[in-house]
Amino acid sequence: MGNTRLHSIHVHPVKAFRSLSLPEVAVEPWGPAGDRRWMLIDDGGKVVTQRQQPRLALAAAEPLPGGGVLLSAPGMEPLAVPAPRPGGTIRVEIFNDKVEAAPAEDPAVHAWCSAYLGIDVRLVHLDDPATRRPVDPEFALPGETVTFADGFPLLLTSTASLDALNSLIAEGDHAAEGPLPMSRFRPNVVVDGTAAWAEDGWSRVTIGEVAFRVAKPCGRCVVTTTDQSTAERGKEPLHSLGRHRRLGGKLVFGQNLVPLSPGTIRVGDPVVAVA
Repeated sequence: MGNTRLHSIHVHPVKAFRSLSLPEVAVEPWGPAGDRRWMLIDDGGKVVTQRQQPRLALAAAEPLPGGGVLLSAPGMEPLAVPAPRPGGTIRVEIFNDKVEAAPAEDPAVHAWCSAYLGIDVRLVHLDDPATRRPVDPEFALPGETVTFADGFPLLLTSTASLDALNSLIAEGDHAAEGPLPMSRFRPNVVVDGTAAWAEDGWSRVTIGEVAFRVAKPCGRCVVTTTDQSTAERGKEPLHSLGRHRRLGGKLVFGQNLVPLSPGTIRVGDPVVAVA
């Protein structure tokens, strides 16, 4: 573990949009600053992700001062979206959670997103991540909250585990789809210098000045089969994960983390793990 380092940092200003790589990021109790504070909902108030709309992989969002985002997507003019003013939330549904969120105030924002996808959607903002959405109580400590991430504040993966998975893909029935890039797994932090699958045995990890507890392995879904540069879907990595990385009925890759303290992490930071 002596040479284990933070290889890269990624945030997703709008859930399901393209990831943004950063040299450093402030870690807040609910996750990296600016990560998944916005998301799309359908006309029933339910979250819309790449699961239903793989073309979201081609859309991008850059953070703006004050919590806003600059949206861009193929065939669309860029659009600046300020964070909504306080007050005026609606109830939205993200998987099994009912959460209060603030819709973007300008109707043109919802029209932009709907035009890109060809379905009626709205863009909403998590105005108060400290109170709106608790972490799954089965895996949480009291008071832990999360943004619009799938379930936990951060997702960690390792380059060694991706190399091992790509070797399994190369030996399988869909070898032509590999090797896959890490972007398929949409992590927040990627570590380098570990043994393959070493993170399976971690209970706690410290990155630079910030300590995290390891909550549970990350179960993977169809989003991992979506090429993040083309939005096209294949069979991998789920085919190989199903053969080699099945745990408790889930196909797993990476570990979900919860910060134990706030602080800033930087690419190159030392990583120290405890079993």
